[in-house]
Amino acid sequence: MGVTGPPGPVMDRDEVDRALARLGAEHEAIETSLLALQDHAGRRLLEGAELTGTTKERWAATDASITLLWAYFDAYTDAFHAAQSIRSRRRWSNREDLVELTELLRGESVTVAGSTTATANAPTLTGGSSKLSHQFSLSALVDEMNELYATSLDMVVTSDAVWSALPARIDLLAAELQRTRQLAHSVGVRPGEHPAGDDLERITTTLTELRERVISDPLAFWVRAQGSSAPGGGRPDTTVYDREARALEEVRREIDAVLTVRQDAEARLVKLRDVLSRADRTLAEARTARGEVLAKIAATEVPVVSGPPTVLQEQLSTAAEYRRHAQWHRLSPLLESLEQKAEDELLRARESLTAVTQPLAVRAELRGRLDAYKAKVARHGLAEDPFLIERYDAARRMLWSAPCDLRVAEQAVLRYQHAAAEQLSASRTPPQGGPEDSRGPGA
Repeated sequence: MGVTGPPGPVMDRDEVDRALARLGAEHEAIETSLLALQDHAGRRLLEGAELTGTTKERWAATDASITLLWAYFDAYTDAFHAAQSIRSRRRWSNREDLVELTELLRGESVTVAGSTTATANAPTLTGGSSKLSHQFSLSALVDEMNELYATSLDMVVTSDAVWSALPARIDLLAAELQRTRQLAHSVGVRPGEHPAGDDLERITTTLTELRERVISDPLAFWVRAQGSSAPGGGRPDTTVYDREARALEEVRREIDAVLTVRQDAEARLVKLRDVLSRADRTLAEARTARGEVLAKIAATEVPVVSGPPTVLQEQLSTAAEYRRHAQWHRLSPLLESLEQKAEDELLRARESLTAVTQPLAVRAELRGRLDAYKAKVARHGLAEDPFLIERYDAARRMLWSAPCDLRVAEQAVLRYQHAAAEQLSASRTPPQGGPEDSRGPGA
């Protein structure tokens, strides 16, 4: 919408014709804008909706503003047509006509009558005066209409933007929610029985309430753009919608996990039985090895081997029951817990076996070291050395007797090693003699 020229002295014919041309273009633009506002989908929705909260208050003022806008436009139209009529009296307007036209075009010659309700609710330049009529110049009247139009359009466009964005998205999410609920029910995920079922119930309630609030109070879900004064500057507030969409996605992942459990439950149960069986066999082997160590190794502390935990077998039986009765939502977390505990139990059994057989491993290492030094001595031609034979036999008796004292046996092996090292060192030293000795026999 435009504005007319500034007031001044009596206008000449050219000024009048230019002013009327501007008024004609301005009248057409204003009329087009008002008709577009009148036919705006958002305005029609606002008229037919049961509004609450901020939107209800704003629409009461906006509806009054639109009513006042048409009253202003009618007065503006009457003044414009009056000016056209005066100008069309004569081809060359006389001074009386020009004076009348100047007063009409630049003076406060437009009287607008309005209801008390309209002028009270609408934000106008008159400051909400309770007078039933007001005097305006054409330029002031255009300014008034511009302000009323901007505030009215902002409210209509904002409401329509929220209604266009959020309800459709909520409906799509609600449809997805319904499909998820049906799938969840098919695998036993129900409210009160599984956390995901409780989440689905809460999301359903929240989306229903959210849609009702968006329909009745769209302005409560509008975030105005910082520094923007244009009508409809901002975006719909989707915080609650986004939060519930994320929650539904988490529930869908949980349902997928339950479906996965239903598909491979038997394979996972078989694997669990195998892991627990291996753990039991390893513990049994450790108990047997402990008896052997106590019989064959002396002066050694051997750790006690505990029995298999019965609680895991009980939980495994419970998991099998869940599978037989298709209680997948209960089977899913139990299997995950059991799989971790079974791996931990197998690791504990292996560590127990390693700890129990450690003395036997030390004895085997000492036996291997003793035989390795005996072979080394034999390669150097010292196998028949009486001193080495004595030391070897002493160490061997200790290592191959039961029970074996590992500390004493280790000392015996070390004594044999030292004796062998000394003999090997001595055998490498050349004999001391005259020059002829170095030439060998028959020199």
